[in-house]
Formats: sequence, C-alpha cells, structure tokens
Amino acid sequence: MYLGAVAAAGPPRRDFISVTLGPEEAVGVGGYNNSKAWRRRSCWRKWKQLSRLQRSVILFLFAFLAVCGVISYTSMGEAWKSITNKSLDDQRTEQEIPRLKLANPAVLPAPQKADTNHGDYPELSLQKPPKLPRVRRGPSNRQIKAPQRGTRLKTRHDTMRAVEELVEVDKVEKTEKSIISWRGAVIEPDQSTESPSSKITEPEKPSSVEAEDQKEPVLINERQLAVIEAFRHAWKGYKDFAWGHDELKPLSKSYNEWFGLGLTLIDALDTMWILGLKEEFEEARKWVANDLVFDKNVDVNLFESTIRILGGLLSTYHLSGDSLFLEKAKDMGNRLMPAFKTPSKIPYSDVNIGRGTAHPPRWTSDSTVAEVTSIQLEFRELSRLTGDEKFQKAVDEVMKHVHTLSGKNDGLVPMFINTNSGQFTHLGIYTLGARADSYYEYLLKQWIQGGKKENELLEDYMGAIEGVKKHLLQRSEPKKLTFVGELAHGHFSAKMDHLVCFLPGTLALGAHNGLAADHMKLAETLIETCYQMYAQVETGLSPEIVHFNLHAQKGHKDVEIKPADRHNLLRPETVESLFYMYRFTGDKKYQDWGWEILQNFNRYTRVPTGGYTSINNVQNPSNPEPRDKMESFFLGETLKYMFLLFSDDIDLINLDKYIFNTEAHPLPIWVPA
Repeated sequence: MYLGAVAAAGPPRRDFISVTLGPEEAVGVGGYNNSKAWRRRSCWRKWKQLSRLQRSVILFLFAFLAVCGVISYTSMGEAWKSITNKSLDDQRTEQEIPRLKLANPAVLPAPQKADTNHGDYPELSLQKPPKLPRVRRGPSNRQIKAPQRGTRLKTRHDTMRAVEELVEVDKVEKTEKSIISWRGAVIEPDQSTESPSSKITEPEKPSSVEAEDQKEPVLINERQLAVIEAFRHAWKGYKDFAWGHDELKPLSKSYNEWFGLGLTLIDALDTMWILGLKEEFEEARKWVANDLVFDKNVDVNLFESTIRILGGLLSTYHLSGDSLFLEKAKDMGNRLMPAFKTPSKIPYSDVNIGRGTAHPPRWTSDSTVAEVTSIQLEFRELSRLTGDEKFQKAVDEVMKHVHTLSGKNDGLVPMFINTNSGQFTHLGIYTLGARADSYYEYLLKQWIQGGKKENELLEDYMGAIEGVKKHLLQRSEPKKLTFVGELAHGHFSAKMDHLVCFLPGTLALGAHNGLAADHMKLAETLIETCYQMYAQVETGLSPEIVHFNLHAQKGHKDVEIKPADRHNLLRPETVESLFYMYRFTGDKKYQDWGWEILQNFNRYTRVPTGGYTSINNVQNPSNPEPRDKMESFFLGETLKYMFLLFSDDIDLINLDKYIFNTEAHPLPIWVPA
C-alpha cells in the first residue's frame, strides 16, 4: 500500500547534505583541532548569527567601558603618583637627615679681622670607615648646615636636585622673604648685629639667599652616623624613663631631679637641631611649649641654670628662629637676676626662681670664681636680643670688678670669691680645674663675642696664659707629656683634672683669632696629653683626675690614678678640644682619637635598654661599675662635639660666626653696626 502510494505520486524527491572537509578530514584523520584559524571562523560565525540589535548593544557596552577606563586611569594615575612620591619621600626620609626650616633672627656675619627608627644603624665596629674627600678649609659667608643622614652617600646630582626642591617649596609656601634651609639648618646671608646699646626690641628677620649662592653640601660620613645612633639610643632611654625630668638613671629605668626643669631635654635641643633629628626636636619643642614652667618654688644654681637652660634656649632660638625659645630665655633671665642683689655685686650661687630670692650656699658666703665669671656670654646675648641692658650690665660689672682685684698670681686667680666683700678668698691655691676653669675660657670668648674690642678681657686672658706657662706646666715621665698641674701655697702638684682638657681647644681658638702662634703649639702638646689620659687607661676612658709621674720608674706609665679619682662622668672636654684642633689644623689623627673614645663609650657605658651611664672604675674593663646616671651634658656637649669633630663641613657651626658657651651651646659673634 505504501509502495503504491509512492508510485502514484510520481518520482521520489531526493534530499542532499553538503559537508565540507579539510585536508585531514577528507582522508578521515583527526577532527576539531582548536587552531586559531578555527576559533576565529567560529567566533565570526557566532557574531553574524546575532541580531542587529544584539550587536548594537554589545558595541555600546564596549564603548562605554572604554570611556570609563580612560577616566579611571586618569584619576587613579594621579593617586598612584601621589602614593609613589610619598613612598620615595619616606625612603629619602629614612636615609637623609630631615630638613628643618631655619630662620635665624639674630645670626651674624663673620667677624671683621682685628627623633625615626632606632635600628637603622649597625653596631659600632673597630674598623675605620672609608675616608671621604676633604673639603676646602677657609672662611665662608655661609652659615650652619646640619649634615644629611643616610647609609648611602648622595651624589652631586642628588644634592643639587634636593636644593632645587627646597627652592620650589620655599617659593610656594612663603610670600615673605625666606631662607633656604638645608639638612636641618640654614644657609645664611651675611647680616650685621648691633650691640645691646642699640636696644633691639624685636629680633631682625633674616633676608633670603639665592639658590645659586649656595655651596654644595658636604657629605655625611659613617662616623657621624654612629654619633646619631648613639644620640638616638641615649634619647630613647630618656624618653622612655625620664621624660621631662632632669637626668636619666638608665639602669634603674628612672630619673634624677635636680632643678625639676628638664635639664637633659633643654641641653639637647640644639644638638638635635645640628644632628638634623627633626622628629625628636619637634617632640621636645612641644614639651617646652606646654610643660616648661619656671614659676615654681625651687632653688637653682645660677651658673648651671645659666649655661644649660639659658644658654640652651638662646642657642636653639638662633638655630631655629622659633620665638618660643627666646620668650622662655627672657623669662629665665629675669628670674635669675635676684642673684646679683649682693653688697659687692658678685652674685650669689643659688636663686629661687619662683620666689625671686637668692642666697649663698648654706655652708659659706663664698661663690666660686668660675661660676660668677662664666655666665657672661649668655646674659650679654640676652641683652643684645631684648634691648634690655640690665642683663649685660650685671655681668659686666662682675668682670670689671675681678679685673681690679688683688690676690692674682701672674694672671692666675684663686678659686673662691666672697659675695659680701667682693674679695678673693682661700688665697694661694691656683688651678685650671674645678672652680676656676671656665673663668679663663670666658675671658677669651667674651673678647671674641664682643668683636675683639674689650681690651681688659684680652689683657687678663693673655696674662693668665703666661701664668700657666710660668707656674703650672710640667712634663711627665716616661713619655714627657706636657701637662697642667696645680699650685698650692708655692708647692706644685702634678694633679690634673679632666676638666683642664678644655684648654687645648681654647688656646687653638685664640690662635685662630690672631693671638700668639705659640698658643697653638702649646695646644698641640696638651691635646696629646689629654688623649693619653684615655689611651693609657684599661678601658680607654679617662678618669676624672689623674696624677702624672715626674720621675721615671720602671713599669710605671705617665698617668697614675687614685681610687677616689677613677670615675668617668661622660665628660666632653677632650672631645671639645679635639674638635677645635681638627677644625683649625685638618689633622685626621684628632678624628681618629675621637673615634676611639666614642667606641669605648659604647663598649663600657652603653645601657642596652636605652641611655649611657657614668662609671666608677675606668681601670676595670670586666666591671666598670656603672653609676646609673647619664649627665645632661652627654647629650648637650659630648655627642655634639663628637658630631662636629667628625664633620668636614667648616660651615657646620662656623667658628668665625659662632662662639660656644661652656655647655657647648653656640651663640653668635657680634659685629659692630
């Protein structure tokens, strides 16, 4: 039936299927091979199968995403650039000393001729660091420049780029006359400074200096980095255990209070500035602004509070240009003035800065000569800045009075002076050690500070040095070291305090300022002696007092140490003189000697939890007997002079423009208007 139906319908219709085979398919080999050509044909076929509406929607979405991508790239690019720049800045901050902006309201021209990571630094090594090229030594009209910090020395290209960046920042941020700051301190133009008699009522603002006038910065070196690390370690202990108090007790992790005025912090302010420790400085400044109060019922020593607090505030004001420190200095200066209300105008030793009263020590009416004649630099400078002559008048009267006194021995003065009679007491004892030392230092420094015009000061200084040569100089055995002894009622004692090691630096400073050339020769022999006071001791650290052998004895060194004298208080005097000697001679041995001393401080006085401690026994390396006290002058003087000693930058506290007080606080040298 089915066949019949088909026949009746006519011839059957044939259906065909067309199959296209590639070469391999044609022979029955392989199949889909996922080749790129195959995928392209497949994707295009699928695209052609889409409707026109579907293809339009897809194209629109692609165009929209492309536009969004361009917009996102622009905004994200700016954000990424900011992040990248911040990262690079952070890296540079870790490797460079932060740049603090300086405005030095009273910084002067050269006189006319007549706190970051504490683990950034490696442990100190006995190996000498690589030597760096020396810079030209000589006078300059540029001012303080605190060195860059970094483990890699910067190239000249990097240096100049940094200078250009600073110029641009100053242009953007300041509309008034500005100063270009560099490496934590300022490069100053020449300026003149008037004497106190001109009654300056408001500090002058410094003028700007053009970028092209800047000198190329001097590279920081590994030894300076070691000093920065030592300072940070000491500061860590102070911050953790004694913040705002006078002195750190690093072993007991506590503090010692003397005046209750944050002595260590104030003493260290200008050191932080010179070392370029911006974070630590800003932290300390906040404490000064918010917590330093002088209106308290407390007795302070006139001399110590003047050289540490008044001197530290004045110095920091000059370096930073921050009026906060000048205001605090004026407050302190006014509170110290009652000390001069005595029958003789020789000041009392102690002042109650809250009550406005003063008195001598409980056991005597005497003051020490060094104390009453070593406050002049600070009070004179305070008068110059404020225009109030009372400060300078009070201290100048003391010097004029001492100039006329009898009881001197060829310019050498006794150790005590009576505040009632104004006369020397305990006559016949002459020393350049404790109670008399800085009298001689300030004779020279006042003469330099005042523009070399006060002839009485120079006369007294020159006479005193001749007295030293005549009465106090001897040579030891076996090395024939020249040393400064003491004279007691005509009898010579071969005793020399470590304090006397200020003398080589003072002599060198005088010679640099045109005094007798033989002063420099004497300085060279005395600094060798001071170095031997370290080198001949088992720990490589000097005791407080030594006695020299005047006669050769088998098995004996030049230096003898008595049990009561073998302590070390982290004193600065030898390092201070090494700094002056290197600055004026360029002899690298002075840097090497200072490096040895720093290493020995780290070896025998460093406390692991932070801080350094004075020790009782410099003759026992296995047990130096730590005393659990870090004096404020370790940060204020010792480490500051170390850093300056290791610097080859003659403008890092230019000694033709600044004079250091006896606590290592630099104050400007006056130039006549």
